[in-house]
Amino acid sequence: MIVPLSIIATAIALPIIVTAVNVSVPLAPPSGAQTLSPTLVSFSIEQDNWPDWTGTDSRNEFVHTALLNYAALTGHPPNIRVGANSEDHTFFSPTVTINEDQFPPPNTVTPYPEASTITVGDEYYQLSRFLPSGTHMTWGVNFGADNVTNAVNMVKSIIKAFKTPSVTSSGVVLDLIEVGNEADLYKNNGLRPSNWTVNQYVPDWISVAGPVAQAAGITGRNGSVSLQGAAFAGQGFTPRQIFNLGILNSAPGKDISVISQHRYSAAFCDGGSFPLVSFMSKSTIRSNLTIFNADIAATHAQGLRYILGETNSIACHGAPGVSNTAGIALWMIDYTLQASTLGMEQAFFHEGVGYKYNFIQPITLNRSIIDNSPLNPPQPPHVQPVYYGGLVVNTLVGSTGSSRIVELSVSDSNVSGYAAFEGGKLVRAVFINLHPWLASSTGTRPSVHIDFAFTGGSKSGNATARRFLIQHADDTANVTWAGQSFETASGLPSGSVVRESVVLSKGLDLPATEAVLVDF
Repeated sequence: MIVPLSIIATAIALPIIVTAVNVSVPLAPPSGAQTLSPTLVSFSIEQDNWPDWTGTDSRNEFVHTALLNYAALTGHPPNIRVGANSEDHTFFSPTVTINEDQFPPPNTVTPYPEASTITVGDEYYQLSRFLPSGTHMTWGVNFGADNVTNAVNMVKSIIKAFKTPSVTSSGVVLDLIEVGNEADLYKNNGLRPSNWTVNQYVPDWISVAGPVAQAAGITGRNGSVSLQGAAFAGQGFTPRQIFNLGILNSAPGKDISVISQHRYSAAFCDGGSFPLVSFMSKSTIRSNLTIFNADIAATHAQGLRYILGETNSIACHGAPGVSNTAGIALWMIDYTLQASTLGMEQAFFHEGVGYKYNFIQPITLNRSIIDNSPLNPPQPPHVQPVYYGGLVVNTLVGSTGSSRIVELSVSDSNVSGYAAFEGGKLVRAVFINLHPWLASSTGTRPSVHIDFAFTGGSKSGNATARRFLIQHADDTANVTWAGQSFETASGLPSGSVVRESVVLSKGLDLPATEAVLVDF
């Protein structure tokens, strides 16, 4: 449905404009434009509850639908990495069919804790068959235990799974093996001595990753399966350090094709209070990502790909009133697209069962994700507001597989803009107004008017726009993307797609705490 801007303005009562910005928009991609991966938005799944995401006897239909919604926009389902903290607490046993997990008791800070021990069998990895066809996977193996036999047994079972008829016929593909998760934190969590250093990490990793790569039949970084390197929590260890220590010259180092680093903007491990408005900050988003610039450059100089292999808003499963809100969906859009402009090929947003920062809650929950209180009635599978951010990003990415991105200069401290190009021409742009409008806000909701100043030629006539509509930044439901809600029992959208007509010479209005995507 395409409706005139005047009708949209009447329908949603656009507020009085208080600010106007003139945005320079190139008609052709500048030289520094980065390629947009169709799997820019990907997911990292906590290893302990993996079967809840896939299903065991049959696929988890809600998760499958939610992933296909993303695939419909880019032509590719999100890549899936299974690992994280429980990766280093997983052990293989030939006597276990799928998995046996041991969990610590839940509490008000962590209503859904990670398993302390996970024992898996062959059928655990074969559940990969229930993901959407075309999904590419990364599987983590246990390096934390420093047990070569266990790591080798895990990878043998992974390789075996992807050779079974059920997995091969599903179209799900194994790309990468990750040996260890956040080894730079081992000295803090008891997996290594407190004085363990990056100098000790490199030979230690080689001693485990070498047999793992050999058992997996990996013969170099250009094969169908290769190794994912680093997977560090932040800057405790860095890719530059391990490069300088010669890791890429080792036998398993020559099998590394991707370098992964992790990033969270805060941590809720012991609770605490985090203001949502601090995340709705253009400058903070950039400072949280640009710290990796030197590592990105060093990685690309080695001819390797660079990704955010695990990320989300706040570590330790997110924080209430932030990670589960609509405002964090705007953070996600700006954060993900900013990462892409810096040369990060993919961002794997971490998910678990009952985590506050989840895009998708995969199963029915009996306890509150906020404070562990009982839920009566239980809450069925559903998407959270941040899921909509992925819809916006994937719409900008498009389905050609060849789009490129550049950040637009917007002279407002909390309004961001990005343009996408295909075939050497401007095709889409997205603008994100991070100025917070909260349930407690009073007065008239502020708005920014955006005027387009095209460079490299002239452009006139009309465009169409789709809006990500949010009532308040701290809402935890009832948002829409292009007129549609995805907060349904099936995961399928309800409502018709709404597009508005935009006269390019007149620009458009963007209220606080909203985003708009323009199709040129």
